[in-house]
Amino acid sequence: MEHEVPKRRSSMARRRVTRLADRQGGVVSRRQAYDAGLTRGEVRAQVRAHRWQRVWSRSLCLHTGPVSEEGLDWAAVFEGGDRALLDAEASLVASGLQNYDVASRRVSVPRGVKPLVGTGLDIRRTRRWSADDRAPSGVPRTRVPVAAVRAAMWAASDKQAALLLTMPVQQGLTTATLLGQALLDVRRDQRRPLMHDVVLDLVGGARSLGELDFARECRRRGFPEPTRQTVRRGKDGRYYLDVCWDDFALVVEIDGIHHSWATTVVPDALRQNDVALAGATVLRLPLLGLRVAADDFFEQVERGLRAGGWRSAA
Repeated sequence: MEHEVPKRRSSMARRRVTRLADRQGGVVSRRQAYDAGLTRGEVRAQVRAHRWQRVWSRSLCLHTGPVSEEGLDWAAVFEGGDRALLDAEASLVASGLQNYDVASRRVSVPRGVKPLVGTGLDIRRTRRWSADDRAPSGVPRTRVPVAAVRAAMWAASDKQAALLLTMPVQQGLTTATLLGQALLDVRRDQRRPLMHDVVLDLVGGARSLGELDFARECRRRGFPEPTRQTVRRGKDGRYYLDVCWDDFALVVEIDGIHHSWATTVVPDALRQNDVALAGATVLRLPLLGLRVAADDFFEQVERGLRAGGWRSAA
């Protein structure tokens, strides 16, 4: 009887670990095994008896055959720690991306976490880590739109970057609109202009939403008619404002991707400051934002008009 109790406990613990592994591609973390009731000695005994195998440093596979791709995904996340997320290409493949192979599994961890090293692993600290980016189920990973944008940012070439933005949309894993919304969070990156162009093409063509289109949308929403291409004079000569309502001290600048280029950043900032110092509110609407989040931006336009004194007929 004295020996039956430990045996029962060990047997129940192994069953718990097995059930957990069945949901994780045959893999569990060492911490999960210990939390399930197994001792370190029992785990070592399973490995020494060649019933289980180690996967990197923090995981166990409950058989000695080839570890499944899903199992390797889980093991990669376990290597990164509690807040680790499979990211970029590896996240896309884990989410169902077909016909694409990854050389190593990228895992993102917050700053302050010490990355581990292992063959086939790419664990990195990133300021872009956010718990809000986590997919709702399955192996801990970033959501498809976020993963696609990051995969494009970190791709080896522009061609690969365009492919990684296009394939998830083609295969129905996400939409161009959701990609665009994720891209709006990218403030600085050398590949940002390229990504904007690709996503705009996916949304429905890179045709610029000009001032006439903007004015037409304002009329549809019941806003007053704006003045387009108004001339102002600054220290360095004349410049044009895209859209303005002088009566309500509101200016809207519609930014194409060229506004993020180094040659225009400083002149744009100086122009905006001049207008603001003259007493007007200046709203900047990126072209991509107008394509993928128009309601949000036009709600801001309405707030700007109301702050300037406009009241709708209704």
